[in-house]
Amino acid sequence: MTKRDFYEILGVNKDASKEEIKKAYRQAALKYHPDKNPGNKEAEDKFKEAAEAYEVLQDEEKRQVYDRYGHEGLRGTGFQGFAGFDDIFSHFGDIFGDFFGQGGGRHERGRGADLRYDMQIELEDAATGTEKNITVEKYAACSECKGSRCEPGYSPEICPACGGHGQVRRQQGFFAISMPCGQCGGAGKFIRKPCKKCKGTGKEMKKKELKVKIPAGVDSGSHLRLVGEGEPGTMGKPDGDLYILIYIKDHPNFERHGDDLVTRLRVTFPQAALGAEVEIPTLLGKAMLNVPRGTQSHTLLKVKGEGMPSLHGHTKGNLVVQMIVDVPEKLSKEQEHLLREYAKVSGGPVSKKGGFFGGRK
Repeated sequence: MTKRDFYEILGVNKDASKEEIKKAYRQAALKYHPDKNPGNKEAEDKFKEAAEAYEVLQDEEKRQVYDRYGHEGLRGTGFQGFAGFDDIFSHFGDIFGDFFGQGGGRHERGRGADLRYDMQIELEDAATGTEKNITVEKYAACSECKGSRCEPGYSPEICPACGGHGQVRRQQGFFAISMPCGQCGGAGKFIRKPCKKCKGTGKEMKKKELKVKIPAGVDSGSHLRLVGEGEPGTMGKPDGDLYILIYIKDHPNFERHGDDLVTRLRVTFPQAALGAEVEIPTLLGKAMLNVPRGTQSHTLLKVKGEGMPSLHGHTKGNLVVQMIVDVPEKLSKEQEHLLREYAKVSGGPVSKKGGFFGGRK
């Protein structure tokens, strides 16, 4: 299968700077990241393809070889292509920190797995900030062996296969390659008497109550990171993190557009024609709105500072009010008489009997 051009994969020119390459890779990585596309084989392949392109183009020596000799030249240097997810996450921690909130190195060998929790909140909660109690079911250190993986009274022993290094060396032609020890899995320790309760895994499934503080201004897609609240690490490595993914419920009266809120307000024909000051509901209370004379239906009016707070600052968005001029379905005799007099003055044709502007049968 013919490999695509690395510059084409990232969508950059051949003279692109390192910063441009990094930015392009960040965008591709976030778009095709496996956590955002679970079970999507095509997205996973594109993620790997972008990672391989970035690994070459961000390295001066590899890039020079690629620019001169292409993919064949890279093979001559021993470059093997996509290194696997563990290496990608450890090499590009700064890239994935943008997506997971400074989570660089999250797939470091032995580090506990990161977890995800989807949380729905009301728009009012997003506007004011709130605290939520959640229950997370996750692996935790085994209550019997305290995470040692051994039966009480026993301790891990140095792995005889690798001498406790966790790595073994394999000679392939001129190259010596280090790889994780197959007997201890890279831990460097050997469990002679595994814990019966956890079957030597060192962990068991437990439920944990957590209190999550949600800052004002969050929007759907915002991530909150709880450090160390993921699954337990092994080999003395730290626990993983818990990522809270926020979703804002639809509101019956307000639509959110960034930090602005949009709502609709029905006004009468006289209010629209003559102007008026009316009280309108806001997300958290009420406000006064000045309706100018001659306001047309679907005109947008703005109430400053009655939108959503900015997540990264001290400003607030605006409340945008779409005016709907209300045409009454039924009229009293007096109302109809006055409107017909107005129609005479205006000079516009109207129905002679029944209904309003066009006759209702």
